[in-house]
Amino acid sequence: MRASREPGPPTDGVRSRWRRRVAGLRAGLLRLRGTAEERFPVITRLTSHLIAVNLLDSATRLAAQAFLTAVPLLFLVAAFAPQGVRNQIVTSVHDVLGISGAADQQLKQVYQADPATLQQSTGVVSALMVLLSATACSRAMQRLCQRAWLMPSAGARVAAWRWPVWIAVWMAVIALQGPLRDGFGVGTWLGLPLLLAVEVGVWWWTQHLLLAARVPWLPLLPGAVLTAVALTALTVIAKLYVPTALNRSLDRYGSLGAVFTVLSWLIALCVVVALCITAGAVIAREPAVSRRLGSPDQPNSLET
Repeated sequence: MRASREPGPPTDGVRSRWRRRVAGLRAGLLRLRGTAEERFPVITRLTSHLIAVNLLDSATRLAAQAFLTAVPLLFLVAAFAPQGVRNQIVTSVHDVLGISGAADQQLKQVYQADPATLQQSTGVVSALMVLLSATACSRAMQRLCQRAWLMPSAGARVAAWRWPVWIAVWMAVIALQGPLRDGFGVGTWLGLPLLLAVEVGVWWWTQHLLLAARVPWLPLLPGAVLTAVALTALTVIAKLYVPTALNRSLDRYGSLGAVFTVLSWLIALCVVVALCITAGAVIAREPAVSRRLGSPDQPNSLET
């Protein structure tokens, strides 16, 4: 009886064939990369810039700070704002997110409560602490803008007053979302372009303010336009996704489910904001665009 032969190691010919295939694949990928860099330099520069900015980390931090800012401010406005302002915020939230059902009832429960009762539970000291802590969201947005433009941090004395101003302006913009979308009663045909124009203006101003005016106005325009267009489109999608997801989470998991849904949506919004502002900075520094906008030179390294 013949002894069975054990399968031996791969022959030298098989090994050499695999080496040639791997080398050929690597060479093909390098050629593809070189072609992409030659034909689409903006895309390759944007990709490397997004890696340097650490997009997901910046967006997640911004979303967390926005959530931690929004919830206390929700109760603060309900406690101290006039009834007309509170009603306007409810209307704006309806127009932006299209909430209904259980989520709508919870929102109205907060904003239709007795202000005196809310003021007793909130207190002046708590209100001041909420306002001070709200600047953490401003600082997160400032870090995002600085990373996008590869700029060092501005000194606290220069930047500190800008944080509460940014929060105050954005609270006013959020409260006016309803009238803007309706064109102040004229109709959606006027409201949508008006809303887009306001969004461009606010994001343009946001970058200029939080960068401490270290970048001229014109180079900031591409990022403002990209962000405004993307967020306007996302608010349309929000009406299709957020109400159903929010009510389902409330029914299944209670308030914790609503927290998860809102935070997930905020992360998506902040990823879009981070991507658009960073893309705007890259576009503004393209040679052809930079000559027209007067963009500042790109530093050699990212400082934070």
